[in-house]
Amino acid sequence: MKSYSAFYIGIAIVVSSVLAGCGQPGALYLPKPPAAKPAPAKGPLEPAPVPPPPVIVPVT
Repeated sequence: MKSYSAFYIGIAIVVSSVLAGCGQPGALYLPKPPAAKPAPAKGPLEPAPVPPPPVIVPVT
């Protein structure tokens, strides 16, 4: 008889812990998708400036 009561108490503990650990209380919802970033303005692309070549100083 004692083992049956221990079994039922164990089941009650497991069920209550599962129900208590459900996470956020209240209604479940899907998160809103992130806002779309505006597309960059399409205009003529200017090439990046080319740096001058390094100056080589001869060793004397």
